[in-house]
Amino acid sequence: MKRSRIRAWVMALLAVAFVGYALLLWQGPWLLDGDRLDRGDLQPAEGLVITGFRTTLIALGAGAVAGAGLYYTDRTLRHTRTRDREQAEIARDGQVTAHYVEAIKLLASERAVERLGGIYALERIMRDSAKDHLTVVEVLAAFVRDRAPVGTSTALPVPTEPEESVQAALTVLGRRPPVKEPFRIDLRRTDLRGADLQEARLERVRLAGARLEGANLIGARLEEAWLRETRLSGAWLDRAHLEGAFLRGADLGGTSLRETHLTGTRLYDADLSAAVGLTVDQVGHTVLNAQSKLPPDIESLVRAGS
Repeated sequence: MKRSRIRAWVMALLAVAFVGYALLLWQGPWLLDGDRLDRGDLQPAEGLVITGFRTTLIALGAGAVAGAGLYYTDRTLRHTRTRDREQAEIARDGQVTAHYVEAIKLLASERAVERLGGIYALERIMRDSAKDHLTVVEVLAAFVRDRAPVGTSTALPVPTEPEESVQAALTVLGRRPPVKEPFRIDLRRTDLRGADLQEARLERVRLAGARLEGANLIGARLEEAWLRETRLSGAWLDRAHLEGAFLRGADLGGTSLRETHLTGTRLYDADLSAAVGLTVDQVGHTVLNAQSKLPPDIESLVRAGS
């Protein structure tokens, strides 16, 4: 309704402008210089003035029409481009959705090679479509939780490393594009013994109750990670970033902590008594409580200093 009213006003203004232009073209010379122009027999000089005026006015009118045409053409072109972009985006979203559905089907396959295909297809979607990033991350984390839960039966064989598809999902999660995520990746109570997570980006990850014995976490980014009661014995955490991480009750027996960044790391009730490569300087930047267990040589120095 409002658009129709605006269009009516525009048409009315154009009609008024056209009538005014026609009147100006007809009577303009006399309106502007009527005292010097004779309405009867025109002298040659007067005819030149009138002709010049009308020629100028026609040129201005032609310029205005050309300008209006250019404006309309540009506006139409912009509208066409916007519509084409919208159509392309719709088509692209449809393709992404189709690829996503196929990838999810592959994840549920019993064949390892098809699961791998689904994982890498999801990685491609995550990199090509920023708005699908969070969904893909949550799907891959759910896949790991489903395929590698912490077992309760002691009769099952002890895995030395995760199955290939689980390792692939972890690798993709660890190298995902740096996007601000409003949630923590949830890998709680997962069996990731022997996993290769070297230099993986897992800031703020939730790994409470997970098994990471013997895992390669060299150079991993685990700032503010949640590692409550996580089993890390025999894992390599050399040069890893654990600033602000929470490791209450974590088992770090035999864990390699050479040059590990531990500023603000909370180690309440954690067992580091057999940790390898830990220094007094590193411990000085952590947060401990009376139940935190340190290597004997460091324990005496830290407790004496406190």
